[in-house]
Amino acid sequence: MQKDSSYSEAPSNHLGRVRHRKRSSEVSQDANKTNGANLLVNDRNKYKSMLIRTYSSLWMIGGFAFIIYMGHLYIWAMIVVIQIVMARELFNLLRKANEDRQLPGFRLLNWHFFFTAMLFTYGRFLSRQLVNTVTSDKLLYQLVSWVIKYQMVICYFLYIAGFVWFILTLKKKMYKYQFSQYAWTHMILLTVFVQSSFTVANIFEGIFWFLLPASLIVINDIAAYFFGFFFGRTPLIKLSPKKTWEGFIGALGTTMFSAFVLANLMGRFQWLTCPRKDLSTGWLHCDPGPMFKPEYYPLPGWVSHWFPWKEVPILPVQWHALALGLFASIIAPFGGFFASGFKRAFKFKDFGDSIPGHGGITDRMDCQMVMAVFAYIYHQSFVMPQSFSVEMILDQILRNLTFEEQQILYGQLGKIFQDRQSMLA
Repeated sequence: MQKDSSYSEAPSNHLGRVRHRKRSSEVSQDANKTNGANLLVNDRNKYKSMLIRTYSSLWMIGGFAFIIYMGHLYIWAMIVVIQIVMARELFNLLRKANEDRQLPGFRLLNWHFFFTAMLFTYGRFLSRQLVNTVTSDKLLYQLVSWVIKYQMVICYFLYIAGFVWFILTLKKKMYKYQFSQYAWTHMILLTVFVQSSFTVANIFEGIFWFLLPASLIVINDIAAYFFGFFFGRTPLIKLSPKKTWEGFIGALGTTMFSAFVLANLMGRFQWLTCPRKDLSTGWLHCDPGPMFKPEYYPLPGWVSHWFPWKEVPILPVQWHALALGLFASIIAPFGGFFASGFKRAFKFKDFGDSIPGHGGITDRMDCQMVMAVFAYIYHQSFVMPQSFSVEMILDQILRNLTFEEQQILYGQLGKIFQDRQSMLA
């Protein structure tokens, strides 16, 4: 009976293996179909999603244009709002309602660290603009000067207060969750404030250095979407199944062309090119500098034979714009790929749902984070004059000397000038 049963089981095992092979082949075929279905070309609901994305994009672009028109201070306020929304989305990602109920005030601690980081970041980057704004009021000037002088100490003790607060709230059986949230909070602060601090620095160097990089990311994203929508056949990267090589290459060409043209258009407006030295909202007038003054390049003879142009004006900043366009097309998308990998690791689709068709604010800022840092570093390294200037020295004087020390310096400079005049006479 045992032999019979063993022989009878053999064919059934063989059949089971065959069925298993058939199932695995069917699964692989289904998987291939699924991967193909992920492409926008094969998405049956793509037109509906495109309309939703287009509608919300138009609203965002319109609001963005209005804020740009309002000026530097309003753009900075927009960045602060974006930071707060991003932090809220990221704080909520790894929250566990059960554990949070047992830790009253724990979420408040996250925001304590957030606003401490905000004070530290903007205190460092905007001290010059703040001092220049309050120079007319002596009492306010002294108060602001004192805050700027001791800003690092103030921020440090605020952080230490949060650190002590965290230690005192540690609860048995909740250690792992609390420490993971503590680490996650600091990761959020690093992600949000590093890039946004460079963004704000770009704004006050001239709206041009904020608007052009941000616009190139938007153009690259839209071009990649539409090229992938109509022509995408070849998947680009597994982390983001809907990205295609066709969309990537089409977006590269579109972004490079847009960078060259937009730099010429934006470079003609002093409102965009002049740096802002204070926190006022008035119109700006300045010498645009050699970067924004056209240079004329002669055209070949056959062009002037067919067209009425003998030379073409090109702003020097347009060549720098090509470098920004290249980075926005090739490197910045990896910020989006990183975000896609992060979302897959924690098994959620979007960081939030605040923008219809796009997800959350963080989903729109992933590439902007990478681009803002590069734009600042590129501007400081290749565009900004490296020699000392009167503005740089005045900035150091206003930032590091008290009002009384500045008066002493003023008196000493006056004596030096009088001595030189007497020697020349």
